[in-house]
Order: sequence, then C-alpha cells, then structure tokens
Amino acid sequence: MALPCGENPSDLCEDWACQSRVTRLKPFFVVGTRPEIVKMAPVIHECERRDIDLFLLHTGQHYSDIMSQMFFRDMGLREPDKNLNIGSGSHSEQTAKALVGIEKELLRVDPDVVLVLGDTNAVLSAALAAIKVGIPVGHVEAGLRSYDLRMPEEHNRRLTDHMSEFLFAPTERSADTLRREHVWGKVFVTGNTVIDALEGLIQKVAGRRTVADELGLTDFALLTLHRPENVDDESVLSGLIRGLVELDTEILFPAHPRTVSRLKEFNLVEEIERNDKFHLVEPTGYLEFLALMKSCMFVLTDSGGIQEEVTAPSINKRAFVLRTSTERPEA
Repeated sequence: MALPCGENPSDLCEDWACQSRVTRLKPFFVVGTRPEIVKMAPVIHECERRDIDLFLLHTGQHYSDIMSQMFFRDMGLREPDKNLNIGSGSHSEQTAKALVGIEKELLRVDPDVVLVLGDTNAVLSAALAAIKVGIPVGHVEAGLRSYDLRMPEEHNRRLTDHMSEFLFAPTERSADTLRREHVWGKVFVTGNTVIDALEGLIQKVAGRRTVADELGLTDFALLTLHRPENVDDESVLSGLIRGLVELDTEILFPAHPRTVSRLKEFNLVEEIERNDKFHLVEPTGYLEFLALMKSCMFVLTDSGGIQEEVTAPSINKRAFVLRTSTERPEA
C-alpha cells in the first residue's frame, strides 16, 4: 500500500510526525466488520514489521463471535487490545455504544492518530470520538461515493471524509471526488489494501478443500446477500431468492447469520431446500471464501468488498451486483 511521502508506513510516520508534531507515531486502529479486518490487516502487519507501537480496537459488531475470530485468525492478526463487544442493534445503538467505548480508550491510550477504514458505524463513531478529543483521523478507503443517500453507509463515509486530516483514496477517481468536495484534510492516492491482502493469502488457498468440494460442486455460482435493503424487506428478499432458484445452475450460498434469520422469518428456507441446486451453508472463514471465489464460475453479491476481491487480478471472476447503485464502479 502506498502511503504519504512514499510507499511504506515509515514514510507515513514521518509525514504525521511533521504535520502533527509528534516524535513517535502511535496509531490507534479501529475495526468492526469483516471487510475492515481484511483490508486493514496489511497496514497493521506492516506497522508491526517496522516495530511501530499500535493499539488495535475491535468494536465487536459482528453478529457472530466465531465469524470475527475466524477473520482475525485467517488474516494472521493478533487478538485486539480491546473488544467493545457492542453486538448487533440499530444503527443508532451501535454508533452510540461504539462512540462512548472508543472515546474511553482514546483518553486512556492517548494515540497520535486514529486509523479507520470504510463506511461502517464503527468508522463514524471512531472519527467522531477522535475529533472530539483532538486526535487526528486517517481514513483509509476515502472518497468512495454511491450517491445513494438512502444508504446509511453513504452518510458515514461522507461525514468521515470531512472529519479526517489524512484521506487515503484508493483511486484517482476517489481522490478527485474528495477534491471536488473541498475536504480540508490532505489527500493521498494509495491503491486498495484488499489487493495486498489477497496477494499475501492467495497462495495459501491453492488446493484447499472447501464446502463446495464436500457437496461435490464443480460448476457453481457463489452467492452472498447481507444488505438491509435486500434482506430486511420480505418482498425484495423473496423476489431475489425466487429469481435465483430459477437459474439453471448450482448456487452456493454461505449465508450471514442475520440473513438466515430473515430467510427463516419470511419462510424462504423451505423454498431453498426444495431446490436441489440451491445450497444454503454456514458462513466460511476468509481463506475458504477466497478458495470458493477462485473455483466458482461467477459471483452474485451485494457486498462492496466482494466486488473488489472477485475482480482483483489474483481471482479475476465476473461479479453480478445485486444492488441499484455501488460506491465501487472501478471494481
């Protein structure tokens, strides 16, 4: 990942030391979801390799502790220094709990900079907490826009960009967006850390046995669904499932726990199970999911992160986006 004044975190340290008048960089990383863990891992590993003292906070907003532990393990990350365990809840509940918890840790740890990635409630909470106590914010994956103001994430990413002192845009397009919006922070084009994450792991998945192998699937489509606009509305979710059931291909669906609860609530599990080509399975770890993306024919997803992963050079598969808009048109 390219960083300010060069191509590594040591240059980032020098830049922050100069601009923030600190003599030793002490970054405070905040993660809360699978994409944040995956994409922030290369930056954390590089900091550790360079013996940079860092603090890692996990908001614990995964719906499953097991899923969270799998992602930390698969990415080779140590246990977080602090887990807020805020769990599920409404957007307001998650944001408020994270805001209070993060502020307490910031006051205790007294870091030089807070690093966040993406557009989740954890990101907004961390940025708000940091600026309230006078700590600079660095936003990785800055400048992404879907221009769909119905999405809570669109508001999160816009607000965070305008609170951040350091904006790490993955592409020139996203950097141009930030400049057009006249953000006050300094903009850097860094590339996408998901590429670093994939390149570091893709060799590990070669020959890895997956749930597809256990089911005897060779030619199959890989499906993920988790966005509220797709899974919380019964008519939308029913329409998606019934349309997918009609496809003349094997579909493997590692379903998020929240999605499974909606499928049960809307009586759609039975409809899926009646179709021999539709395979509803437990969520997988990150390495197994990479192996599934490598071996599938194509991906059907509403995940922005998966859009980037599946079209990356090391995987290079087609993605059919189950959304009306995306903040990642380059993927």
